[in-house]
Amino acid sequence: MLKQINGREDTSGACVLIGRAAFPEPFYDGLQYSPPARGTWNIVHTAMLVPESHQIYICALGCLRGVVLTAAEMGAMNRFSSIAIEDHELYDGTMEDTIVQAVGEIIDNLPAMPSMFFLYPSCVHHFMGCDMEALCGRLRQIYSQARFVLCWMDPIRRQSGLTAELRTRRQLYSLLQRQEIDRQSVNIVGSNLPIQADCELAGLIENNGLTLRQLPCCRTYGEYEQMGASFLNIGQEPLAKICLDDMEKRLGQKSLYLSNSFDCDEIRRNLWAAADVLTVARPDYTEAAAACEAAFAETRASVGAMPVAIDYAAVSRPFSLAKALLRHGFNVRRIYVDVCCAEDQDDFAWIQNHYPALELYATRHAKMRRMDRHTAEPVLAIGQKAAYFTGTCHFVDMAEGGGLRDFAGLRRLLQWMVQAREQEKEAKAYISIKGWGCPSCQ
Repeated sequence: MLKQINGREDTSGACVLIGRAAFPEPFYDGLQYSPPARGTWNIVHTAMLVPESHQIYICALGCLRGVVLTAAEMGAMNRFSSIAIEDHELYDGTMEDTIVQAVGEIIDNLPAMPSMFFLYPSCVHHFMGCDMEALCGRLRQIYSQARFVLCWMDPIRRQSGLTAELRTRRQLYSLLQRQEIDRQSVNIVGSNLPIQADCELAGLIENNGLTLRQLPCCRTYGEYEQMGASFLNIGQEPLAKICLDDMEKRLGQKSLYLSNSFDCDEIRRNLWAAADVLTVARPDYTEAAAACEAAFAETRASVGAMPVAIDYAAVSRPFSLAKALLRHGFNVRRIYVDVCCAEDQDDFAWIQNHYPALELYATRHAKMRRMDRHTAEPVLAIGQKAAYFTGTCHFVDMAEGGGLRDFAGLRRLLQWMVQAREQEKEAKAYISIKGWGCPSCQ
């Protein structure tokens, strides 16, 4: 990439003051840069959540490299297979037959039949016009003892139709069957991480004699199947919405979306909404909110005026978190985000009005490749991307919310901020480990 001879980097287009930013897309989405902060999850990690499942990726060798390394790094090569596409299959009409034959060879060489196969064709199958639904039907007919779930690894469709990540989240639950509804069990769906055991939502469910089911907690395929009987599905992040809609239509289960907010009033409203759907009494939560206020004060005393940077890969609502911190006197300077979620619109507008000089940085804009990756003073970063771009040794190593939610989750995050302030660590040793190895992903 070209670099200015005066030594100053041109940040235009990759950095903007929030007071001048447009919602929900503050940056032009064109040529992209991928920062080497690997603690976030990808589709390989996510599909591994289904117990006893097996993944098959069908693509060129160059594309296979990343997904193979993911499976290898997490020690799950026994649950992963690949079919490498060769040039001649793009034009000689043998693509479908090759896939069917290769899947058969994979099945024949496995020690036991997996509970399901996730099939991941790639971009090239779109270009070729392959009817993958028909091909899956053919596979089901030939290998009737196997279950096949069609997913995609197709980054070309990132802005058209369902993204690979959205489709994978939905397909995780696609083999659940309609069952007799169990009024005593509740699912949390669409999340890669289980919610923390001491959060108020878990307490609301379990303290009223209900069973809480979560895919990340399933250890057998039988436990996974039991999720089809729960009367209610709860989602807590934008990617969960497609799961909620699909399961409501297919399985007749109720849906409740509780956005993972950092505002105490919104947290209380969400918990009361859950209590109403569960038909149980609304807890007071006054003490829990007061404990959060005390935690804010203690953390503020520890962190002081140290600049804070937040990234979207750490929490699904970075503007909600930024607003909560700003209202309690924290020096939030930067938010790293490419696209803002709709749920953050009011928080975005509040920050825009009250702190218009707060800086928004893209993470995937091409100019971020040349951006200066250190700051004049130490920064406390929340998330690996914020840690990478600021070059800090003070950071909270978390991805996708870290399983935190409600008042208990807010207090836990504030504790992690104090630890990050007091304990330095070299970011490179952490952010180079892919999602499954990230401490918040265990």
